[in-house]
Amino acid sequence: MKTLILGGARSGKSLLAEQRAIESGLNVVYLATAQALDGEMARRVAHHRERRPAHWGCVEETLHLAARLRELARPDTCILVDCLTLWLSNLLFAGQAAAQAEAGEAIACPLFREQTQALIDTLPALPGRLILVSNEVGWGIVPMHPVSRLFADEQGRLNQRVAAVCEQVTLVAAGLPLTLKSPTGKA
Repeated sequence: MKTLILGGARSGKSLLAEQRAIESGLNVVYLATAQALDGEMARRVAHHRERRPAHWGCVEETLHLAARLRELARPDTCILVDCLTLWLSNLLFAGQAAAQAEAGEAIACPLFREQTQALIDTLPALPGRLILVSNEVGWGIVPMHPVSRLFADEQGRLNQRVAAVCEQVTLVAAGLPLTLKSPTGKA
């Protein structure tokens, strides 16, 4: 089963994802997308690491998520991807998308387009259990800065595309899960 867990910052989405991974009863691989490029992010990464069970596997992948998922997915494995938001940010800055948005140019970034499409194409065929965590960033005002607008737009589009191919989608607010889509078709 493929599950998407959405929520705002500090909503409890990662904690819920970790609980569901434990409940799966499968071998768990935590696939981290963050890059600890400063002290604050390093502290966030350390916090997540300390909270996870020591026997879980951990793999880092900042750009080529679909390829890494194909390598790791097994019928007896639950992969927890935390998170799509940081992965999207990595893609936008690794390619030319962020620089193009900053310059007011049309976005033509093959890395971004290829990798997001590869993820959508890959998800339905993966064996085992997959839990994807992503931020819901589109509930505030439209950002003033071009790169921030690009990010908010693309995050919303990515969340929609991933939700469409997942059997289960949960929104977390204030630590409380709200089922948006379930395998039974009941929300």
